Amino acid sequence: MKQMQALITGATSGIGMAIAKELSKRGWSLILTGRNQEKLLELKEPLPVPVEIFPLDLSKENAPFQLYDFCKGKRVDLLVNNAGFGVFGKFTETDLQEELELLSLNVRALHILTKLFLRDFKKRNSGRILNVASSAGFLTGPLLSSYYASKNYVVRLTLAIAEELRHDKSRVIVSLLCPGPVDTNFNNRAGVQFRVKALSPEEVAREAVFGVLTGKLLIVPGLSIKLGLLASRLLPEQLLSRILYYVQAAKQTAIPKK
Repeated sequence: MKQMQALITGATSGIGMAIAKELSKRGWSLILTGRNQEKLLELKEPLPVPVEIFPLDLSKENAPFQLYDFCKGKRVDLLVNNAGFGVFGKFTETDLQEELELLSLNVRALHILTKLFLRDFKKRNSGRILNVASSAGFLTGPLLSSYYASKNYVVRLTLAIAEELRHDKSRVIVSLLCPGPVDTNFNNRAGVQFRVKALSPEEVAREAVFGVLTGKLLIVPGLSIKLGLLASRLLPEQLLSRILYYVQAAKQTAIPKK
């Protein structure tokens, strides 16, 4: 039986690392990418499957194309678009360059990789894509506006692609992972802390891998997040935005601004 292979972006920590470990338990070989070569090597060493690493900052203009070129000739059966980060603060006060980097990574890189690999998958009529969004992708996020907007893009893009594939009767699977709070390095980079209990990356990875391998479109780990998203649909958009402003404001840490 042929060994399946997955490409995972943002594999050096959090959900990406946990998905890599979960897939390795299932015997998948891996191609892992992230900005930190040392962390990629640390992750690779104990995994019991063949692993290739490709250190890369996907927010750079040509990086998504370089990653795709690196994978040519290596059959990829599953693409996991996980790389991403958030920027906290009022829209008028957040750093523009940091937000442009966020959009380049969270939106542009994911868009490019999804399109390039999906074209290949459609030609051979097999393959899976797991796009990592967030429960934020269904909401408006004052004080995390760019992050929430980027995840809204991922949600709508992925759902649209899934319907196109269904209409074409394609065997390619596209799945959308939308976790709530997860205990990852996201908080440190965004400068926030969750006020509710976060799921572990391992819990999210188990649901994500099971979901994408069983062909599930929408994967929302945790009952409380499922119920919260259902409840949010009942509230007027303006009222929900007001509530979310105070929810986000409560996340801010006491870390001094540089």
